[in-house]
Formats: sequence, C-alpha cells, structure tokens
Amino acid sequence: MLTTTGSTLLRDPHLTDTVIPTYTFQQAVQALENGEPLSQTTQRLLSELSKVECLYLLDGDVPFYEGLRGILCDRYNRVPFVMGAIPRLEIPGIRFTDGPRGVVMGASTAFPVSMARGATWDIALERRIGDAIGLEAKAQGANYFAGVCVNLPRHPAWGRIQETYSEDPILLGEFGLALAQGVQGHIMACVKHFALNSMENARFRVDVKVEENVLHEVYLPHFRRIIEGGVASVMSSYNAVNGEWAGQSQLLLTDILRHGYKFDGFVISDFIFGLRDAPLSLKNGLDIEAPFRQQRAMHLMEALKSGELDWSVVDMACSRILRKQLEFAANIGASKAESSVVFCEEHRTLAREVAGRSIVLLKNEPVEVDAKPLLPLDPRKVSRIAVVGRLANVPNTGDRGSSQVFAPHVVTPVEGLRAAFPQADVILEETDSVERARELAEKVDLVICVVGYDATDEGEYVVPSLQSDVCLLDLLPPAETMEEKETLAIVKGDASDGKLESALEVGAGGDRRSLRLRSQDAELIAAVTAANPHTVVSIIAAGAVIMEEWIDQVPSLVMSWYAGSEGGHGLADVLLGHIDASGRLPFSISKDESHLPYFDIDATEIKYDRWHGQNLLDKLGQEARFPLGFGLSYTTFSITDLRIGALGCGDVMDTMQIHVDVANTGPRGGRHVLQVYGLVKMPDFPSRVLLGFLPVDLDIGQLKGVTIDVSVRPLQRWVAGEFVLPGQEVTIEVAAFAGDSKAVRGITWL
Repeated sequence: MLTTTGSTLLRDPHLTDTVIPTYTFQQAVQALENGEPLSQTTQRLLSELSKVECLYLLDGDVPFYEGLRGILCDRYNRVPFVMGAIPRLEIPGIRFTDGPRGVVMGASTAFPVSMARGATWDIALERRIGDAIGLEAKAQGANYFAGVCVNLPRHPAWGRIQETYSEDPILLGEFGLALAQGVQGHIMACVKHFALNSMENARFRVDVKVEENVLHEVYLPHFRRIIEGGVASVMSSYNAVNGEWAGQSQLLLTDILRHGYKFDGFVISDFIFGLRDAPLSLKNGLDIEAPFRQQRAMHLMEALKSGELDWSVVDMACSRILRKQLEFAANIGASKAESSVVFCEEHRTLAREVAGRSIVLLKNEPVEVDAKPLLPLDPRKVSRIAVVGRLANVPNTGDRGSSQVFAPHVVTPVEGLRAAFPQADVILEETDSVERARELAEKVDLVICVVGYDATDEGEYVVPSLQSDVCLLDLLPPAETMEEKETLAIVKGDASDGKLESALEVGAGGDRRSLRLRSQDAELIAAVTAANPHTVVSIIAAGAVIMEEWIDQVPSLVMSWYAGSEGGHGLADVLLGHIDASGRLPFSISKDESHLPYFDIDATEIKYDRWHGQNLLDKLGQEARFPLGFGLSYTTFSITDLRIGALGCGDVMDTMQIHVDVANTGPRGGRHVLQVYGLVKMPDFPSRVLLGFLPVDLDIGQLKGVTIDVSVRPLQRWVAGEFVLPGQEVTIEVAAFAGDSKAVRGITWL
C-alpha cells in the first residue's frame, strides 16, 4: 500500500478499491445517534483502518508541492484544506477553513476584525458572528474553522494584533469562547496559537522565555477558558517556549493541555513550519501536521520501523481525531446550510451592526463656545462634506495573509457617508496632497479625515520570514520535478522567470515599525483642522496608535478599525447618531513608546513577564492617553447601589455575582459598558485587574438593576502547581473604564 519517491511517503490511489469496509463513518454516526458510547464507537471505527490509513489521518491529503503551488499561484484557502479523509470508510477528514474575520474560502462576509469586535464588549454579539461564520463555512464544504485567535498582544506593534480581541485575558477568553460556541453549532472550531505567539517577523525562530507562574496567570487563562468550554481543537504555534518548539512541546501539549486542562480534542500544527521533529511531535501530543503531506510523510514510517515511535502513539492520535469528527457529526446533524447563506443580506446586516458597535468615540468636543459637541452630526446643518485621506475610498478590511476574507463588496468610508447624506455634496480627496485637502476643507461644512494603516503596514508576514530563516527550508520535502523546483524557487525568493508571484503579498505586513501615523497623515490632520475646525478624524488600525503630536488639534476622534464588508455604513451610523457611540477600547493607549514593554522585531530570544498594557502603565505610574475600557457615549450614565455576592455561583466556585443599579442620566438612549475590576495589593502583581463586564442598553431616564457574573480567576496566583486565591481583602470596582474616578466600590474577602 506504500510507494516511495525519494524519502516521501505517497498514498496509494488504489487503496480505496482494495478493501471492502464493514463499518463506515456514517454507520458510526448512526450508532452514536442510537445511544452507543462515543469511546466505543471511536474504537470500533479505528479498528477498521489499516496501519497506512492511520498514518493518513496525521497530516494533509495533498502532496506538499502541489498544495503549496496552489497557494502561491492561485490564492490561499479558496476551498477547504483536507487532512485525513479516508473515502473507503467515508471518513470526511478535517476540512479546514481559516478566519477569524469571516470565512476565508470563497467570497464570504467580511466582519470587522477581532480587535474591533473586542471593542464592542458584547459576547452575545460575538456568538451571533460565530453562528454566521459557521453557517457560511458549512455551506462551502468546511467542517472545521481555525479562526478563534486569542493570543495576548504583549506589545501593540504585533503585526497580527487584528486577529485577537484585547490586551486582557478576561476579554480574550470570553470572546474566544463566544465565537467558538457560535461556530460549533455548525462545525468544529479551533483555538490558536498555543502558546505565546505575539511576534510576527520573528515567529519562526523566537524562543519566548517565561516563568511558570506568569505563563499560567497571564498567557494561558484565556486558552483554559475556551478549552473548558468545549472547543474541538487547538492549533499550536510556531515559536519556541522555554527552549522547546511549541508544536512538539511536552509541557504545552501534554502536561498543560491534556493533563492540566483535560482537553479531549485534537491538536493541529500551524501550517508548514509548525514542527521540527515529526516523531517527537506525535509523541508529545501534536495530532495533525497541517496542511499538506510533508515531514510526517517523510519520517514517520521510518521511525515506526526503527522503534523510535510506537504504533500505540499513532492509535492515540487517531482516536482523538476520529472522536471529535464523530462527536460533531452526531451532535450537529440538524445544522443545514445552503449556498445562499454566503454573503447573504442577514449577514451583511450583522456585519454593519458590529461595525457600528465597535467604533470607539475617543474625543468629542464643541467647536464653538457654548455649542454642543460636534458629534452626532445633524444632517440638516451639513450640505457639503469633504472626505479626505488615502484610505477614504479603499476596501480596507485588514491584512492579506491567512485571515483575508474575499468579500464580493466592501462599503468604504466615502460610500457609507454618501449613502447616509443623500442630499449633501460629498467630495472625495484621496490623494496624499495636504494642500489640496486644506483647500477643500475651507470650502465645506464638515471634514471627515480618514487616516491610519493598511495591509502594507501591519499583518501576517509570510515569505520574507522564510528568506530570513533559511533553515526552515530543511523542513521541506526534496524538490524533484521541474515544477516542484520552480515552486521551491518561488518560496526561496529566487524564481528566475518572474511569471509566478505569491498570492500572500510578499513583503507586506509584519510587526509595525512605528506606533505613530505616517507623517503625511499627521500633516493632513493639522492642515484640515486648521482650515476647518468642524473636522472628525477616523483612525483605521488594529492596535494602539500614539497620538500626542496631533490629538490636541482634533475636536472629534473615532477609532473605526478594519471594519469589514459594511464598515462605511457602520461609520456613518455612529457619526449620525443612528446608534449610540458604544465601543470601548479593548486595550490601553499610552502617551509614549517608553511606557511599553521591550520589543525586538527581529529577536531570536525574548523574555515575557506579566507587565504589559494597562497593568504596566499602572505599575509605572504613567497616565494613559486612553485607558483600557475607555470610550465616550452620546449620553451619560450613573452607577449606584453596589452589592457583592458570595463566591461561587452554582457549581462554578471561581465566580461571583455583582449587582448594581445603572441609570441613563443623559438626553438620549444609549449603551453603557459596565466593567468590574478587582483591586489588590500583592507583590509583583497588578494593582487592578478586570474581572468581568456587561453592556447595558438604557432609554432616556431609565434605571435598571443588573447582575454581572464575574470571575475571580484573574486574582488567583499560581503556587506549587495550582491556583490559589490571595487570601485578603479585595476592592471590587464597577467602572466605565480602568481607573475611572466615578467608579463605585465595595470590599470583599477572597
């Protein structure tokens, strides 16, 4: 059943015709539906597989260079990547689609990036997004969504910060779980990248050093939350952790994931370079090498023959893979998805809702003395609008790496504004000419200045990293045919004919070299605000932008993110006040780069401690330009009557309930995001940590009593291999943002 070319194991195309099955995948699913125990069904199906078929489950189905050429010469993930399909037994295999801003396959709905969704502080909304993504994925042939990304962005320059939700573990865990739950109503979900993956340019070589307590208290709690919530799969990361590559780390994949978290799903590698030793990766808990036939096809059979690897290890991994496929096939059989659901009106409406809810109003001041703040806009007072900036009419939904969604249409900022102001003259100036923008600003009633970043500035960094890490080429199968050699030449960056170019935007993205706007953007802001004080600045970005050189000139400022298919409409909805400005920052924004952790974009080794974001600012005694959780509304709120419940809600012993009354004290209906913080005094520990949150919608004058379930896990310390509470008084603070002077406080003992 095996043939070889060089050292590469190939699949026998005649295998499916040689053995007649007695028990198929569909029969196994039926047995589950009839009440047979999952473990028994899994072992029965596993017993039907030949040894060769067992090996087939452990990597991708497509030969390496054939699959790689498809990515380089067409596009990434147009159709599912298939890993471990066994047609003879009707085993579908893992049918992979990437994310997280939507389904990467086909022409799907692009939702705002994850960081934008984190700014909604609304996990019910995120669960609805997961449901939509799961449907669109299923309709296009996937059974596995690998877009639950919850890596903690230790530094805001991280290139893939757009794919995660927040600087805070509580937000990361709750949003990741909500997305996974929504998706898993239809297909399997995967949480990634396990673990400490928050550097882009150096991701293939960096060794992250971290102390055990910091690892468990800061960088893993969100993974734990999602795994305990039942996510089907985990993706390992490229980087090393304490000297051990994450994709073959016994500490991460066996000791913590399997033994500590009791994870019963399967682990998949990050693509192509996710492991360095095929037999060791399998022994230490990595079940599938993704996405093609590569290192395992070259080395596993030899390791089994020599005794380096035992077949029992293969059987264990196969059992985990089959178990989840069977479990989901039985549990979500009622989920149906027609092709018409992809980019449907309902999902575009949802994308618009999320885009609006994500926008954070950072500044909103009157232009004239005794006047109202500039926002929300009154369309009766605006007849001529200038929309300026190079990003004003660009379908700018995020980077062009593995998370790119190819939506059929993207509503740009100027499109959304033209639709929202049908009676006004909306004039576009999208060049980098500061002088032309200034001249236009003098002639209009209102200026919308769109500045920020695009895929050339931040995002996934693919091919250039391979050119910097030549040793990675040793992990590839030998190129033997002319076509294979040509494909390898493209990857190495020395293709001679120039006919083929990577679909993954060679040279784009990566970690940000600067946290400030381009000089042209800063000059543009200064020019148009001087010419016309009725100016709103909209920043398109995924992470913190340092604004000190220009923010005092700006009356109104919004963070509008990479906002998805309907971003232009969402922006207009907020500027006009059709919905309240209810977004809140999921991270802090510092005033200076010196207030941030050390970050070396080209590091081979780096130490991660617990100090980053708002916690680091608090430690340094530095005031944030905008703290974690900050955001303005078009109305005002008050919080009173704090009551702190006892520790333990039902069977959940590490949660408690917080009760408050919240009132809308302003001129219109709105949404307040209640944030619960715990304040403690412990050595080498943050003085304030987020415990929970809840968005509350209130009409004018409405008073509502609300209950917020919060976790005390962020207050626990990792001591001698287990979590313990501080054993002291803790101040509970219900606030509008971290450090809110108007917060209500109470004392409890934990």
